[in-house]
Amino acid sequence: MQADPRLLTLMQWLSPAYPLGSFAFSHGLESAVRAGWVHDADTLEDWLADLLTDGSGRNDAILLRLAHAAPTPEALEDIDATARALAPSAERLREAQRQGTAFARVTGPVWSIDLPDLLLPVAVGRAAGLLSLDADITTMLYLQGFVSNLTSAAQRLMPLGQTQAQRTLSRLAPLCQRLVSDTAGATAADLHSNTFLSDIAAMTHETLQPRLFQS
Repeated sequence: MQADPRLLTLMQWLSPAYPLGSFAFSHGLESAVRAGWVHDADTLEDWLADLLTDGSGRNDAILLRLAHAAPTPEALEDIDATARALAPSAERLREAQRQGTAFARVTGPVWSIDLPDLLLPVAVGRAAGLLSLDADITTMLYLQGFVSNLTSAAQRLMPLGQTQAQRTLSRLAPLCQRLVSDTAGATAADLHSNTFLSDIAAMTHETLQPRLFQS
């Protein structure tokens, strides 16, 4: 079976090396570590798994899919507005906005596509749709990149070795794959979040001092 070279495009976009500034954001994880809610590999895995199944990870997957299939610029604007309204804190909104702007600034000129400033999952979905990249694969790799970035942040916040970090990512991989089928055919009505501690962590991070991350 011949490999699809378009996979390389997705791997480039969703690599930690892509210039989004993702290393500067912890998605509220810094507050969770400070509060003792996340303190080792097991609690980190539980935290990230909840984000994937019931929180921002799942919502990002749905928003990405909706943007991928958006039939008009007006529909895309509505999806982006919904994504902004879902942000539980100013820092969480700024995190997605700054990364989305950075993604559009680089991706638009390099791949010669018209990509406006959008929140990150919406921008990735739109770009993938314009280039006819598979929505399922884009969603799976996006989620893997999402938990990879947060695992990297955790390594800077608490004692978590390379082996433990990679084991955590390996154990979350099947969940990223499951979310692909779980979010297939989802609509805006399926967006919700039950990860209240993550939302609280995002809110309290705004006044956390000292801190390493912007969110």
